[in-house]
Amino acid sequence: MKTIPDQSFWKLWNISFGFFGVQIAYALQSANISRIFATLGADPHELSYFWLLPPLAGIIVQPIIGAASDKTWNRFGRRIPYLFLGATLALIVMCLLPNAGSFGMSVAQAMIFGLFALMLLDTSINIAMQPFKMMVGDMVNEKQKGLAYSIQSFLCNAGSLVGYLFPFVFTWIGISNIAPKGVVPDSVIYSFYIGALILVACVFYTAFTVKEIPPKEYAEYHQIDTQKEEKTNILELLRKAPSVFWTVGLVQFFCWAAFMFMWTYTNGTVATQAFGAPVVEKMIHGAMGLVLNTQSVEYQNAGDWVGILFAVQAIGSVIWALVIPQFKNLKMAYIVSLLIGGIGFISIYFIHDQYMLFLSFLLIGCAWAAMLALPFTLLTNALTGGHMGIYLGLFNGTICVPQIVAAALGGSILRLLTPAGGLAPEVDMLVLAGIFLIVGAACVLFIKEHPKEITK
Repeated sequence: MKTIPDQSFWKLWNISFGFFGVQIAYALQSANISRIFATLGADPHELSYFWLLPPLAGIIVQPIIGAASDKTWNRFGRRIPYLFLGATLALIVMCLLPNAGSFGMSVAQAMIFGLFALMLLDTSINIAMQPFKMMVGDMVNEKQKGLAYSIQSFLCNAGSLVGYLFPFVFTWIGISNIAPKGVVPDSVIYSFYIGALILVACVFYTAFTVKEIPPKEYAEYHQIDTQKEEKTNILELLRKAPSVFWTVGLVQFFCWAAFMFMWTYTNGTVATQAFGAPVVEKMIHGAMGLVLNTQSVEYQNAGDWVGILFAVQAIGSVIWALVIPQFKNLKMAYIVSLLIGGIGFISIYFIHDQYMLFLSFLLIGCAWAAMLALPFTLLTNALTGGHMGIYLGLFNGTICVPQIVAAALGGSILRLLTPAGGLAPEVDMLVLAGIFLIVGAACVLFIKEHPKEITK
């Protein structure tokens, strides 16, 4: 059996470098979408609904990209053509989305425009993101996959760090952090512009430095019978999926639901607990209630600080990624990481100092590090044959479905927790996120894998 040869560190680095730019875009989206729609006038109980479209786009797009790229081969390669497509679309949308309130539209029109742009943005990010995971599965042998996904995790967190810091840095250098009612501040708009340019540059770097394995060699390395055409029947592939696909997917459900709550409710939590943002009365479902004043300096400063906190999370993730290989097995690393992250989320409830929140988000970063690397390592080690791309695309459903569920139910849960006429307790949703991670840690016990040490 022909095996994929070992590759140098820099070849592994080049395969994943474009992920740095993609993650900048993803970080800008995750840290600023709630802020953008709240600034446009969205009710806090309805913020989660704006997050429905991104995972819906992902669950549709990723399997399609996986299946299509499995059958693609041209002068650019198998997966790389989809990088070009995703990066080009992202460039356009990232220049449009933060301007949703700047085109003279009504609040309702701006919301609809923003929703449409958000859907396109997440679609483009998904198109550009998935090929990087697929190329590791295609081009890296089992011995080096741990290292390859660790590099990818590092670049992912480095990109997140940059994307999260952009609005804060732009505010610090003097770009306006406040704007008229219904308009997104320039600090956020310029962040999206610069992020789009970096995304395109990074994707093109990978595209021009990586040469994918030609079809004949690919078939030999992955034990594919080229004389027998492999049909793509999704239901049949799911039926034959290794048990790891489902058990890791169960863990993924609780993990990604937790982080959906983080992306949705951290802005309101920090504005209330650490910045003392003022409140105003607003008609909510036929009754007067209290909401945060999203045009206030305190709220917008809190929005910048959320970027800092998410950057701290990324730093915690990078540090913890160095600790994970010291564990003797993948499952123990997974369990400990999620437990620490759960404690981080719950601790936010008790903290009212903006700097003390650093500790909470450092702990949350430990869970994020495990979520980025361990699921794909476990899965790709269990996969063989010509359906690597579509399996990874289908596995993305274990990321998208929990986000859809969390986004669909988040507003209703928050409404149940909100006292009559009072301010929505968004911090309670972060406590729930912590509980979800602890449950996810317990679910790791159901994963069955071949016992082996993590590659150091």
